[in-house]
Amino acid sequence: MIRNRSLSPSMGAVAAAAGVSKSTVSHVVNKTRTVAPETEEAVLRAMARLGYVGPGHTGSVPDAMTIGIAMSAMTNPYFGTVVQAMDRRASIEGYSLLLADTHDDPTNEVRAMTDLLRRGVSGVILAPSSDPTAALAYASHNSVPVVLIDRLLSIGLDQVGSENVEATAGLVTHLGGHGHRRFCFVSPRSGLTTTEERLDGFRLGLQRLGEAQAAPVLAGLSSDELATQLRDLLSRKDSPTAVVTGNNQTTIELMKACRQLGVSIPADLALAAFDDFEWADIFHPRLTTVAQATSAIGAQSIELLLSRLADSSMPARTVRMGTAFVARESCGCP
Repeated sequence: MIRNRSLSPSMGAVAAAAGVSKSTVSHVVNKTRTVAPETEEAVLRAMARLGYVGPGHTGSVPDAMTIGIAMSAMTNPYFGTVVQAMDRRASIEGYSLLLADTHDDPTNEVRAMTDLLRRGVSGVILAPSSDPTAALAYASHNSVPVVLIDRLLSIGLDQVGSENVEATAGLVTHLGGHGHRRFCFVSPRSGLTTTEERLDGFRLGLQRLGEAQAAPVLAGLSSDELATQLRDLLSRKDSPTAVVTGNNQTTIELMKACRQLGVSIPADLALAAFDDFEWADIFHPRLTTVAQATSAIGAQSIELLLSRLADSSMPARTVRMGTAFVARESCGCP
């Protein structure tokens, strides 16, 4: 496939849309000088809105055998496993991967998308942030196919991720089988569809146990902040006896917070976690988890993108992968 970028707007048009000078746009595009974060964001969003592709990508440019990956791979162990599976599958077809870390931030996401497209990638696999509008608009303006991974959206794009609601409800049900009726949920980053779906699943599990009362939701991105919230919660007369965590990062932060507070798992607080990972079986206690089909998700994302590159006219597809429950000791199982 040949992408025609001859209609890309000028740097002056980007400058006018962002309300800055052409030299400022040049500094953002070429990274020749640091500009204020708010100015950089304005320029990046103007580039995305207008479909500006930057120097080196004018005219008709043949696609490289390269797939761009935009996700928070450096800070999330889950994505590391997924990327390994992507690389194995892509290499079979002669493609290589180019990784850009979005840090789960919309502005960094636009930066990642523009950098990948300037390097002539054939397509992009994106784990979308809480607001991927600008990044997706940029790819669309430049006719670059995008496959969404992990965080699924109500949008006409190919996408693959796990089933989240029933899987999380099952964690609550399992803890309920140990006699627990007072719960809390440790939430991953807000605004992501995976966070919303797992919180929905947590509440569904409570309903199935007949627990209509709202359970506390704690922010789980920092062990220090989580320890403060948990200390207050456990000091109450009706403190929770069980906790569900929304992903591997929140599980790790919770374990740190519990160690800081001297809270014993599962004696003081039973734990069931979304996301199995390499260390789950060597924690003390060993962690009861929902395991995602990470290798299958990574491989499927490549399959979706390659088939989209072969036939851009096919209807958008959404693939939900099943999960597996892994019982260990943190929930109270022997």
